[in-house]
Amino acid sequence: MSSVPAVSLPLAKAPALRDPRFLRAHLLQPLLATLVLSTLLMSLGGDQWVADQWYRLEGQHWALQNAWVTAHLVHRVGKWTSTAAALVAIVLCTQAWRGQRLAAWRWPLLYLVLAVALGTGVVSWLKSITNMDCPWDLARYGGTREYIGLFASRPHAMARGLCFPAGHSSAGFAWISLYFFALMVRPAWRWRGLAVGLVAGGVFGLSQQLRGAHFLSHDLWTLATCWLVSLSLYLAVQPLLQRSRSPHRTMPAGEQA
Repeated sequence: MSSVPAVSLPLAKAPALRDPRFLRAHLLQPLLATLVLSTLLMSLGGDQWVADQWYRLEGQHWALQNAWVTAHLVHRVGKWTSTAAALVAIVLCTQAWRGQRLAAWRWPLLYLVLAVALGTGVVSWLKSITNMDCPWDLARYGGTREYIGLFASRPHAMARGLCFPAGHSSAGFAWISLYFFALMVRPAWRWRGLAVGLVAGGVFGLSQQLRGAHFLSHDLWTLATCWLVSLSLYLAVQPLLQRSRSPHRTMPAGEQA
């Protein structure tokens, strides 16, 4: 019986990880942009200005809070779709590590699974410790609480806030890891991968803002967190991937033909 041919990958030329231009473009510039936008949104009132516009357009109440499109289609179905995509990635990763046919995809798929899981996981962890409220909790938007900044002292009697960074948009922004996944397998596709994550996270985030669940800065920091997780994991996995593709690598006895 003939063996099933392996699915190979083109030996994509990896960016020089020690090249200052790579870190400048993928770490320093995004970080600087995040800090500048955060200052505008969180310190200079940009968050409230944007939320005020949505609140006014919805008739001085969050009319879309329980709407079918925002609460069910985007929030619930969107989360299910992201979960289903992650399950597909897990299945493919498992198959790649169990057999030889998809061996070339092992590290890229493992990277993708870990990046999505860690991106959403880190955002969830940050939400549990930052203690910030959603717009709909605030008196300015029909709630009962006063706005407390990220680094401001919060009264002990005030209930905990669990809204920063934005959890739901992480189910979309975590997929910006497709940018780095593409760098491993086909660099020309990296912008398409980035677009998938940005569009998905953007749609999820905008929907939640229209419901009064988050300020714009909440989604900005979710994006920044997912990007930093994806980049850090890429820097860790890329050398292992290149080593596995080395033509001089000695294959274990169980992998030899």
